[in-house]
This record gives sequence, structure tokens and C-alpha cells, in this order.
Amino acid sequence: MDRNTPLPRVHVDIIQPPGYVHSLGFLDPARYLRYQLRRLGTEVTIAKNRLREDTLNIVFGAHLGFDPGLRSRHACLFVNLEQLGPGGAVLSPDYLKLLQTSGVIDYDGANVSHYCADTRDVPLLSLGHAPYLSGEHNSRLENRPIDLLFFGSMNARRQKLISRIEACGVQVSVFDHPIYGTERDHFIRQAKAVLNLHYYESARFEQIRVQHCLSLGTAVISERGANGCNSSAFDETVNWLEECDIERFFREEFSSPKWFERTAAQLIRWQQEDPLECYADLAAFCAGFMSGHVRHRPTDPWRPRQINLGSGKDYKPGWLNLDILDRTEPDLLLDLGRIQDLPLRTSTRFGTDLLLEPGTVEKVHANNVFEHVPDLPCLMTNILTLLQEGGTVEIEVPYERAPTAWQDPTHVRAMNENSWLYYTDWFWYLGWYEHRMDLVRFEWLDGQLNPCEQARASFMRTVLSKRSTTAKERMVASTMQSGFPCIPSDLPPKAHPLAQEQVLREEFEITELGA
Repeated sequence: MDRNTPLPRVHVDIIQPPGYVHSLGFLDPARYLRYQLRRLGTEVTIAKNRLREDTLNIVFGAHLGFDPGLRSRHACLFVNLEQLGPGGAVLSPDYLKLLQTSGVIDYDGANVSHYCADTRDVPLLSLGHAPYLSGEHNSRLENRPIDLLFFGSMNARRQKLISRIEACGVQVSVFDHPIYGTERDHFIRQAKAVLNLHYYESARFEQIRVQHCLSLGTAVISERGANGCNSSAFDETVNWLEECDIERFFREEFSSPKWFERTAAQLIRWQQEDPLECYADLAAFCAGFMSGHVRHRPTDPWRPRQINLGSGKDYKPGWLNLDILDRTEPDLLLDLGRIQDLPLRTSTRFGTDLLLEPGTVEKVHANNVFEHVPDLPCLMTNILTLLQEGGTVEIEVPYERAPTAWQDPTHVRAMNENSWLYYTDWFWYLGWYEHRMDLVRFEWLDGQLNPCEQARASFMRTVLSKRSTTAKERMVASTMQSGFPCIPSDLPPKAHPLAQEQVLREEFEITELGA
């Protein structure tokens, strides 16, 4: 790639399904990537589940779910941090197909052959020291209170090795719940060493975890797997441990004066690791990829077919996410609880040209929204206008007899099983005439949003579908509404000649009278 090509702006997108705490683990490699690209003069942003159309998107965690159709409007490179192949992670066919048909960045060359015929087409992340993690007041290793710290998902293999280590008289500290970021780093800085054990039988070296700990100034004792490590940066900076040597190492060598002396030298050696040259190549690759995408991406405005009323933790990638609060980072600040002039043409938060038209939306999702909206008839009228025939709105709200109702100080109403009658049977009260809603599905939900009987319900889920009214229903609306919505305008195409003659006669008579 030509390094003289202007570097594109980069947007790092971390995929996090609702409530999935382990996506926070992607923050470590995302921060390191941002640091290196910024050193090269690239503007880099980081967000959760949000893509930008005006920049190159580098996506972490796509194995957790990613709509491949989003690649049409968004330039996306996917970072694979999963161990592929026999003995590795069990991954969906959709994810492997995504890797096979997309631009990919990987951390281990052994993964590449499982989705790409030519390994030269996939840039590899090189990891080195992260200076922004260095602590000015890190205590000496021998003075730290935690002997050995292990963090990560636990399985039988890891538990067996930890038991062998503890049998040698070494206490291994583990977390009783997932913890990431600065809260986890606080404990890493208090440990003499972090223990790195392989989770999968493929036993590829966990470079990202080890790189982060070394940069924090903490030693790493790592099991050496059959596949070894493909990065020279770790060869002289990690305490390598063979499984057959566990007992000898922890009984005779660990925490000895000689071990502390050697480990301190390893940490100093680690601070010299700077793979900036690799990231210059990666930046050039990104520039070429973005240039190719710009030449082929659609130029027409985005016409969303799915709308999510809400953002923040409820954000839905690929949908148009609307909210009235800017801090929730919606795609568009728009209040459908107010009268809107449709169609609406505008730009989204991240630069997408948007056209929102009546009768074009397939689905609207409203999770715990209806109990907050002051003008609910206006909201439902806007939804009815936007939905296509047969389009649906899925609504989740607290049940009025459950503790979940009124617990939020911003609630303005409570709802029950009859709250939908105005949109189905009594639609004419809202001024609707040509369309109304049908009740497609209704169910009671418990506190974990599982279907249940009414007596245990905390929430309700309702699905309504837009349909045309029948002739009989329109007669009811004409009868019950204050005016006559069924009367056509009956305007003639132009004034009749007799009417024109009468106007001229009256004008002449007025003129004569004035004279």
C-alpha cells in the first residue's frame, strides 16, 4: 500500500449485545489501536454498536452478531480476536462467512488460513508497550500484596492448572465476577505477576491480555502452548512455563530474589517494544480500503425500514435509533411524540443522508417508551403514518399492577391490557380514518421478560399491525368524529363561463353605481 495516500479518519466500533459485560474486554486492544493510529496523525473515535458513514469503521466483536448488509453504506474492517480452527472457539457459520467476504485485521497468523486463501491480504496486529498505561507510582513487585492474579473465563482445564499451582503453596487470586477497565487494572498493579493459561486446546498465545499487563508494569507468567508465540516482542519479556514444570517453578523459583531481579529486567525490556512501523503499514491498508469503498458505496439517501424508539443501552445496530436525549447518542434527535412534517430529509448523527417517508417502515420497536411520552396519541399517529401496510409496532411497557409501574420518576402513565383499544377498536377517537391498528400478539412478561401468567406479570408486550379500515369502519368513523372526514373536496377544475359572466356583470354595476 502507498503510505502517501491520505489517512482516513477511523471510527472504532465495539459490538456489545444488551447486557453482555464481556464486550468491555475489547476496550484494551481498541485503545492501543487508537493510540498507534493517532501517533500517525489519524483522527480516531470509539463508540459502542454505532457505525459511521463518514469514516472507516474498525469493528471489534463482530462474532457477537453483525448485519453484513451494513457494509454497503459503511466501510468496515473487522478485527478477529477469536481462535479459529480445530480446538479453537466455536463460532457461527455467519461469522466465518463475514470474515471470508470482508476486510479483516487479525492478531495471529494461524487464524488467517481459515477464512482467507492469501494470508498476505490480512494485516496482523503487532503489540508492544502502551505508554499510557505506565504508572508513576507502581510499587516494586516484591512489595505487592497479591502473589499471583488470574482473570478470564474459567473452565475445567484452567481450574485444574490453578489447583496444581495452589498445591505448591502459592495463592492464586481470582475475581468472583467479570471486571474490566481501570477497576481491573487496579488489581493488576497490586499483583507480583499475572497468570496466563490457555482456554482452548488450540493454545494460541493470549497476546492482548499479556501486552496489557506488561504495559501496566506487572510480570506475566504464561503457559507455553504447542503453537508457541508468533511475536518476538514477548520472547524475552514473559516468564514462560511448561505444564510439566509447574511444580518445580512455583516451589523453587517463583518469588525468589533471582526471579524478582530477572522479572524487573524483563519489564524494562518490554518498554522498548514499539511496533509503530507495523501500524504505518496498517494505516496505508486502511487508506486503500476506504478509497475503494468510497468509489462503490450508494449515493442515494438512507431510507430506514426499521425504527427503534430509544438509544443508549437499547441501541439497535442497523436500525434508525431515535431519542430525545443527546447523551444516549441516538442516530437522530427526533421526538415522534410531537407533530412532524413528513417526509423528513436530514443527516444522522454520524453523517448519513436520511430520508424518512410515510408508508415505508416495516417495524417500529418501543421498549419502555410509552409510559414516558406526554402526547401518546401524537406518537401513535406518527407511527401509523410511517408504517407500511402490514408493518408492525412492538411495545413493551410496565404493567400497572406491578412494582415496575411508576417506579421511574419520569413515568406519566401506567398501562394495562385495555390500553390498546383506542388504536384498534376506537381508532376514530384519534382522528384516524383510512387506517387503524390490529392486535397481533399480546403477552404478560415477568421481571426477566419471560412469558408468564397475569398474576406474576411485571411487563406487557404488545404487537400491533397497521391495516386499512373497512367500509363499515369508515362509516363508524364518519358518524362518531366531529366533522366529515369522508367528504371529498369537489373543487371544479376551473370556474364555469357563466360564473365568469356573472362576476363581470357585478363589477360593471358597481362601477356604474360609483360613477
